[in-house]
Amino acid sequence: MKAVTWQGRRNVTVETVPDPQVVDPTDAVIKVTTTGLCGSDLHLYEVLGPFLDAGDILGHEPMGVVAEVGPEVRELKVGDRVVVPFNVSCGTCFMCERGLHSQCETTQVHEHGSGASLFGYTKLYGQVPGGQAEYLRVPFASTLPIPVPEGPPDDRFVFLSDVLPTAWQAVAYADIPPGGSVAVLGLGPIGDMCTRIAAHRGAGQVIGIDLVPARLARAAGHGVQVFDLSEYGDELVDAVRSATGGRGPDAVIDAVGMEAHGSAAAKAAQTATGLLPDAMASALMKKAGVDRLGALQLAIELVRRGGTISLSGVYGGAVDPLPLLTMFDKQIQLRMGQANVRRWVDDLMPLLTDGDPLGVEGFATHHLSLDDAPRAYAAFQAKRDNMVKVLFRP
Repeated sequence: MKAVTWQGRRNVTVETVPDPQVVDPTDAVIKVTTTGLCGSDLHLYEVLGPFLDAGDILGHEPMGVVAEVGPEVRELKVGDRVVVPFNVSCGTCFMCERGLHSQCETTQVHEHGSGASLFGYTKLYGQVPGGQAEYLRVPFASTLPIPVPEGPPDDRFVFLSDVLPTAWQAVAYADIPPGGSVAVLGLGPIGDMCTRIAAHRGAGQVIGIDLVPARLARAAGHGVQVFDLSEYGDELVDAVRSATGGRGPDAVIDAVGMEAHGSAAAKAAQTATGLLPDAMASALMKKAGVDRLGALQLAIELVRRGGTISLSGVYGGAVDPLPLLTMFDKQIQLRMGQANVRRWVDDLMPLLTDGDPLGVEGFATHHLSLDDAPRAYAAFQAKRDNMVKVLFRP
């Protein structure tokens, strides 16, 4: 089969690799019909290379049709249409039963002290072959895949794999009071969807902050009050406070993460680390790695006293400095973590089967073949071609 593979820093290629097989009796194999390119994939493209091997299959946002099932799979049959969550979770352990699928005790990566394994996402998270491929082996096939109905196009459901539950959890964790205000930092796929979900759940004022004109215009078209970071610069905090009664927003969602703009020293450290041999680089990142904290520092400045910051952008630094004095003084509440995909499916499914209030069918900006993946990674990282969300059709 064809698959998108990591070959080195800023180097992904489409290769012919062996088809996946049923290994355990609870496995299934799906024929992938649509699979997404995620902002988190760019962290593999740029920063997290020391935790990858050449040939690793990328991607964690797939859906498709069941092609084969193991002998102990009763809930699925060949031909069923399913979405695959990016967490590899068993659904039955202590953590999964409490809705913490990203902490699944069955698939935790103890070697690296990490939570649940993830599809297509480094040795830190199990080095599980990913879903930017023609076929995908899916473990725990009785509890992990999400069955979806026939009829509507893949665009209606594929975002259940990551974008929708990640954004839903980010908004839930933000704990926006009814009619309250929220600022979303970063209007890529997750940030954009956060603004839509926040409005749907009753936020009275939704603010979006970015520096890419196309993303700002897209959010503004959905009623978001947008601020261009490149226009306001150092005056952004005052401008947002002025727009929120002088206090700042009740909640801030950081949908940017470890590769924020405006963190030159951390960017230089990340780049230098990436040039080291993998064994040395991975050891250094696990002990002394730093993130670009521009977005998180802005969130701390923006949020009102007693407000909440919700982190959905991925962070991976081991020694990131935080302004704890300010955070303590402002009495900030901070929530974060990988999305627990299966936890939120029951909340989200009615929004996909009874109309389309979140606009998922028009959410993708680009539909490409799998062969276009190398070009898409480069364009998405450079924020070219008005690219916000890419879906591949294997």
